[in-house]
Amino acid sequence: MSKPIVAIVGRPNVGKSTLFNALAGRNIAIVKDTPGVTRDRIYADVSWLDMDFTLIDTGGIEPDSSDVILSQMRAQAQIAIDTADVIIFITDVRQGLVDADDKVADMLRRSHKPIVLAVNKVDNMAKYLPDVYEFYNLGLGDPIPISAANKLGFGDMLDEVTRHFDRSYLEEEEDERPRIAIIGKPNVGKSSMINALLGENRVLVSDIPGTTRDAIDTIIERDGKEYVFIDTAGLRRKSKIKEELERYSIVRAVAAVEKADVVIVVISAEEGITEQDAKIAGIAHERGKGIIIAVNKWDAIEKDDKTIYRFSDKVRQVLSFMPYARLLFVSAKTGQRMEKLFELIDVVVENHSRRIQTGVLNEIITEATALNQPPSDKGKRLKIFYTTQVAVKPPTFVVFVNDKELMHFSYLRYLENKIREAFGFEGTPLKFFVRERKERE
Repeated sequence: MSKPIVAIVGRPNVGKSTLFNALAGRNIAIVKDTPGVTRDRIYADVSWLDMDFTLIDTGGIEPDSSDVILSQMRAQAQIAIDTADVIIFITDVRQGLVDADDKVADMLRRSHKPIVLAVNKVDNMAKYLPDVYEFYNLGLGDPIPISAANKLGFGDMLDEVTRHFDRSYLEEEEDERPRIAIIGKPNVGKSSMINALLGENRVLVSDIPGTTRDAIDTIIERDGKEYVFIDTAGLRRKSKIKEELERYSIVRAVAAVEKADVVIVVISAEEGITEQDAKIAGIAHERGKGIIIAVNKWDAIEKDDKTIYRFSDKVRQVLSFMPYARLLFVSAKTGQRMEKLFELIDVVVENHSRRIQTGVLNEIITEATALNQPPSDKGKRLKIFYTTQVAVKPPTFVVFVNDKELMHFSYLRYLENKIREAFGFEGTPLKFFVRERKERE
């Protein structure tokens, strides 16, 4: 099961991004006093006591605005509301209860999701507490006074948020079936791919971008083995309206990727690879998922004997941060190479959960350091004592050294390449942690 998703929602300029940054522990959202500065929805992993969850920051909701940007923000906030398990509705004690808060509250009530009402900017409890009571009028339960800027009241708020989580997923038996998310921009043929894999029209397909409204889990059985496919709504690229704001953000992809073992990033052969494709693929890479890049609509372009090489080079260039990803040219329309997709999924699933014995791993590392000496600085040379694998999904290694400052990024990448040469690991990222220990240990 995936981690719960919590969305921070409210009018512009009530302190959503400040709260998001405080909970995420780092400055991710742009914070500025101009309403509408948080233009993309941004996500972060947050832990509170024994619970982990994914936090989403949204653009402010202006319920009745005809302004193009603000109405787009309303649309992206609605996606966040639809995707979230719990909603933090944030209001501003200094501005008091305004008409727009009532309208946002109505919008949230219709979602039938648990709502935690937080009243922000309560920097001085004695001074502002009487003003907090006014927010009972929203009819959303007890308002919780907080100060996002001073990190006050977070404990009560997060206790209330996590109280609404379905904790059963912590005790649930692990589902052994591979879970595959299909992500990509609108109209690259994600739903058509699932239909081609299914051999029947189970998912709504249309030429209008954004037809897929919700992530739908589809179970496909092949050769006696079940696969769970997670279809997602397409991800919008930048529009040409004011300041090139992103119309719709990437929350659905984040939610689907969170639930998946393997992610298929779908690119349109007609359009070629774009910066937005790289952003989408980056979500899966960051979260350590197995990755297959499927170039769809391969039947729709004119080809010569060099086309596939030129296209591959371009994809590898734009996605240079994930050279391990498998690349496949398919056509959902004609069924070309769709069967090959299942073979690739099996390979990537196996590599993503592969475990290497410590003894064998250290033989490879010893051989690698003999071929290419570890770096040194001011007469001190890096010594690698031993390496061990500590986790799978993705395979994660800890390298114990005498001085981690001496471990250059390029040398760690060299070691990764040697491990890949020895053990394959196609389609999966590898994670490395460098730890120091003294020689006598």
